[in-house]
Amino acid sequence: MTSVDTSRPDAPDLLRSVLVVVHGGRAEARDLARTFCANLAAAGVHVRVGQDEAAELVDEGAFDSDIVASAQGAAIDIVAADADAAAGCELVVVFGGDGTILRGAELARPHGTPLLGVNLGHVGFLAEAERDGLANVVEAIKTRSYSVEDRLALDVRVSVGGVEVSRDWALNDASVEKVERERMLEVIVEVDGRPLSQWGCDGVVCATPTGSTAYAFSAGGPVVWPEVEALLLVPISAHALFARPLVVSPTSVLAVELQPRTHRGVLWCDGRRTTELAAGARVEVRRHAEPVRFARLHPGPFTDRLVAKFELPVSGWRGSGRSGSTP
Repeated sequence: MTSVDTSRPDAPDLLRSVLVVVHGGRAEARDLARTFCANLAAAGVHVRVGQDEAAELVDEGAFDSDIVASAQGAAIDIVAADADAAAGCELVVVFGGDGTILRGAELARPHGTPLLGVNLGHVGFLAEAERDGLANVVEAIKTRSYSVEDRLALDVRVSVGGVEVSRDWALNDASVEKVERERMLEVIVEVDGRPLSQWGCDGVVCATPTGSTAYAFSAGGPVVWPEVEALLLVPISAHALFARPLVVSPTSVLAVELQPRTHRGVLWCDGRRTTELAAGARVEVRRHAEPVRFARLHPGPFTDRLVAKFELPVSGWRGSGRSGSTP
């Protein structure tokens, strides 16, 4: 993970733009997005919204003439929600939960645009701000008082008979799973070109440290601090003596091969994009050459975020590192 200070209060504000992604169908998300768009445009920053989001916001009167163009010439632009939506943008700001932030990541990553999530979900591990901190988000963007950190992503490739048939990427995880509930998958797991073990299982999750608090966590994997560069492999309900979560080098290559006699499976990337897997298919997972970038408003210890998001019990703590504490 790298951290880059983007605070440049003396930099000109010309041609600054921010792409806004909103959880569809949620009134709260629409309300916050309308306020954000209006305030940011008034601060002289162009705002882009995708056509789907714009349709909902327009229905609610979000693009009234008095906020479409500010005195500084900033505007709210409606763009196609395609691979070029974030081109030239300074940030992608997402209103929603982790699922919506993952959708925003699909738009941001091709251009190296940092993501900033405003949490409207239950846990929101990927979010940087909460719904009651909207004014702080606007001010941070206006003054460029945020930092940017890179998060490791996954390069996911599927081959059949030695021929690559599909390629994808993931920020959180790539999981190979069974399709038929009553039947297990028979797989062989490989690390760095060497076979590790054969499992009958419900699936296998390959995850990043960022994704260690998502599906991999639910499957029994460890929590890995974001600054640790590593790949995780977590079996799902494996019927085997050696079926423990693994943490390997970031330069390692993980592979999951469906055995010829097994039933078909499915590959999920970030729980959003799927690829069907026939018997004999091979899935390789390695570190992606391009990270996903996140904007941070108030960097702090990951331990504090973990405690807050999972509401972990820490009352009564008297640690020596706390000011005024007693050993």
